[in-house]
Amino acid sequence: MDVRYIESSTLHEWLVDGEELALLDAREQGVFFDSHHFHAVPVPLSSLELELPSLVPRRNTRIVWCDSGEGDLAERAATTAAALGWENGHVLEGGTAAWAASGGELYSGVNVPSKAFGEYVEHTFGTPRIPPEELARLIDSGEDMVVLDSRPIEEFRVMSIPTGVDCPGAELVHRVKEMAPDPDTLVVVNCAGRTRSIIGTQSLINAGLENRVVALENGTMGWQLAGFEVERGHDVHAPDPSEASAEWSEAAAAAVGERFGVESVDHAQVAAWLADDDRTTYLLDVRTPGEFEAGHLSGSTNAPGGQLVQATDEYVGTRNARIVLIDDNGVRATMTASWLRQLGWTEAVVLANALAGQDLVSGPVPRQSVGSAPSISVAELAERLGSAELVVLDIGTSLKYRSKGHIPGSWWGVRSRLAEAQEAIGEVATLVLTSTDGQLAKLAVAEAQEHWPDADVVALKGGNKAWRHAGQDMEPGFTNPTTTDNDVWYKPYERDDAVGQHMVDYLTWEVALVEQINRDPTVNFPKFV
Repeated sequence: MDVRYIESSTLHEWLVDGEELALLDAREQGVFFDSHHFHAVPVPLSSLELELPSLVPRRNTRIVWCDSGEGDLAERAATTAAALGWENGHVLEGGTAAWAASGGELYSGVNVPSKAFGEYVEHTFGTPRIPPEELARLIDSGEDMVVLDSRPIEEFRVMSIPTGVDCPGAELVHRVKEMAPDPDTLVVVNCAGRTRSIIGTQSLINAGLENRVVALENGTMGWQLAGFEVERGHDVHAPDPSEASAEWSEAAAAAVGERFGVESVDHAQVAAWLADDDRTTYLLDVRTPGEFEAGHLSGSTNAPGGQLVQATDEYVGTRNARIVLIDDNGVRATMTASWLRQLGWTEAVVLANALAGQDLVSGPVPRQSVGSAPSISVAELAERLGSAELVVLDIGTSLKYRSKGHIPGSWWGVRSRLAEAQEAIGEVATLVLTSTDGQLAKLAVAEAQEHWPDADVVALKGGNKAWRHAGQDMEPGFTNPTTTDNDVWYKPYERDDAVGQHMVDYLTWEVALVEQINRDPTVNFPKFV
């Protein structure tokens, strides 16, 4: 296709015209982290085929692709997307550099709209907080309190506050009465940093919980920076609500929904929306992953409520789209909708009686099918590994290559930088591509064949997961990189060195966001009475 370019002034007009728009950044997440547009959603060229269908499900959506303005990632992404059916694509002329030159704001970080919103909420509502030193004193004194960690269980297991119990964001109102039935019990909400503890605390306050509720200032990072130890490997969940707790939470959520104008729709309305080719409708189930896999509506995606508010751009790529939220009794969906509406998603609604009497599908949502490619089995690779004629190139994330290990002797690279990989590796007789589950590797075979025209290029069936599940050894470390490891953003506690300083920098960045959005005319969070 012929690439269509737009100027920064046109992008500004499109951002405020109220119509649907997907502003997509084609750079790798780690590069995107350094400087990007507030409203941009990262869809790296390297994984575009896997991410675009769920983030921008309507093929005729108005899309603007961008990059830094150097190189051709945006153009390549627009061309690739058009070949897949997303033909209403445009490229921001000059990329983020041109946007900044025109006076536009650029942001560092990831999940910036949600992070900035968290800071806005604290400033707007005066969300109360408790410093780690005071929390430590209360724990030591045996204070009547509960510490509720608003992160998913996977993060909770990595590190948690002593005495903490996992209760992810949207679960707080749903489950709090089981953890703190006595109104005299202090409720402390924490996360890794700031956003989810602020939103979680304010959720309980908005719901009218009688207890005193406070956010742990700066979360587990603040706790560690204050010199206190975190627990590791804990697996303690807040229990399901009893009948009395459920009755309270349903009434509380209903009142919150009325305050923030949350509407309910029926199945017939949702079916009509899904059949509308001119509008985008997301069907998001905000229950826990376990509940979702036990039974969910066909066509829905699991987006646990707390994570959806914390990282909206990881689930929804089209601005001004409809978002239909699903749960079992309306509590989690209504609380999530109340926050999405305040974030600017004015058409976030709750599906009434979402699951009752419906045909449900079990299991996780299948991954996007990417077709076939020449491949090699784990058994054959194991037999040939170590041969001078065979090289393995891992194009999964550098974080997984490092932390979860990789096939012994394998190189690491980025799909969109295969030219760099070819320069580093040189000519080979057989090149085996691998990735986490092999999907990305299959997508890259044809491109790699162009860089290694004389090689036999194949993908490992099932990728690294299949290799590991077969009992094969994994090698630790970051041993054979072919390019810079800026494909993903490393959280402060995923760093190898200066972890404390990275935590300080991260928390400082979060706090400063509220000042930056005040300068940005494209950012305007709705105000509710």
